[in-house]
Amino acid sequence: MRNLMARRMQTVKPSFIREILKVTQDPTVISFAGGLPSPDLFAVEPMSQAAAKVFRQGGRSALQYSTTPGHPPLRQWIADHCQRRYGLQVDADQILITSGSQQGLDLIGKVFVNPYDPVVIEEPGYLGAIQALGMQEARIYSVPLLDEGLDLEFLETVLSGDRIKLVYTIPNFQNPSGLTYSLQGRQALAERIAKRDLVLVEDDPYGLLRYEGQDLPALARLLPDKVLLLGSFSKIVAPGLRLGWICGPADVIKELVTAKQAADLHTGTFVQRVLAQYLADNDLDAHVEVLRRVYRQRRDTMIGALERSMPAEVTFTRPEGGMFLWVTLPAGVSSLRLFELAIQQKVAFVPGTPFYVDGGGEQNLRLNFSNASEHDIETGVARLGAAMQGMLEG
Repeated sequence: MRNLMARRMQTVKPSFIREILKVTQDPTVISFAGGLPSPDLFAVEPMSQAAAKVFRQGGRSALQYSTTPGHPPLRQWIADHCQRRYGLQVDADQILITSGSQQGLDLIGKVFVNPYDPVVIEEPGYLGAIQALGMQEARIYSVPLLDEGLDLEFLETVLSGDRIKLVYTIPNFQNPSGLTYSLQGRQALAERIAKRDLVLVEDDPYGLLRYEGQDLPALARLLPDKVLLLGSFSKIVAPGLRLGWICGPADVIKELVTAKQAADLHTGTFVQRVLAQYLADNDLDAHVEVLRRVYRQRRDTMIGALERSMPAEVTFTRPEGGMFLWVTLPAGVSSLRLFELAIQQKVAFVPGTPFYVDGGGEQNLRLNFSNASEHDIETGVARLGAAMQGMLEG
């Protein structure tokens, strides 16, 4: 049957991270590979109570088909959240519930991107965006990510040279780098986008996980008519719910609803209602504050362990929030080779190459600190340092 498959399947590769996670099923392997929240912090009992309440008060309707845009109380909660957090004046009609924010990316690609349409992503870029846009056979331009945000001179060259259809960004604690766009970087990007007819996709799965510094204005606040804002409950409640959302102009949401009808009719009725009940009965801000406290300590533990265990030539980002650190190895040192040695030492990470579209990342790797205890972080980074030292001496 393979000879009958669509052309797009010849260019889209399986997720490197999903393949690595198979290796980490060994319980003796300490994994810094996946972008996983800590299961120890899942609100199991409150979610159980919410599920029981949903069954008691409307179990039959919760198990029935529902409307494509999503459960109205949940959409209203998200609209209110967008007003509180981002300062956006939106209503529930501007919200679409998705099966995780990854589906949001897929739907946006289907609605806006024709084969060979030019789009822009960050470099290094989020692997899920590379896959989603690749499935639409987009022509992907990678713009380097600097400390302040996108390399605007490089972006200007790209925008001037081709009619870019879409720009994808993660301004807060970017995946994989952990970098955050500065206020000046956001404003300058908004000025350039405002002059052009294109869609800016702002993905914000990590924005609430800030451990230091001040919240910065969303691009959606600076460019309300040009931005589609993606959000997710995966990092702050539970990824197993597979619940995300898109916020945007009502006429665009209408088209995204049509695309979703062709994909899955609607996101699961029951999980939407359970989440809505959980949000009604519990203080999400208090729960997020617990996440911040624990993840901040794990981030600090990883930074300290890297400083002690890695050679001085190794550098890494020091994110103000999120879930990842981005490591740069000395010239000539391959992260793929280090991965092979690290697995022998029973520690895993993601090499940098999957985060680049046109080659690169050989000297980089991504480390996740949210899903490992402080003890495992200390032990795992020590193992990684030993593997690194072995490479340099060999």
